[in-house]
Amino acid sequence: MKEHYSLPSRWLAGKSGYQVLDYVWWALMALTLASAWLAESAEPSLVVTLFVAVTIGLKGRLVVDRFMELKNAHQGIRFAMNLYFYLLPLVVVLVYLFPEFLADLTKLSR
Repeated sequence: MKEHYSLPSRWLAGKSGYQVLDYVWWALMALTLASAWLAESAEPSLVVTLFVAVTIGLKGRLVVDRFMELKNAHQGIRFAMNLYFYLLPLVVVLVYLFPEFLADLTKLSR
């Protein structure tokens, strides 16, 4: 099986597993705090929405790879989890860009 290297793995080459988890945990905490600060202080805009979408994808991949230990799981399970964290940010951006169109698509009565 081809070995998969994510971006943090290249940055943290030579570190022990616990050190890598510590760095990943700190990165997740920093992203969470930045998101909370942004949610309280920023006005809705495309830049904010893109930051939220990137944060969702990045945090999701870090959790799947590092904390759920799916890096070496069955390819189908890993694919499904990764697909979720690629599609969810896309949906967040689409909802920001096309809110009326998507609201009309989801109406119960026409």
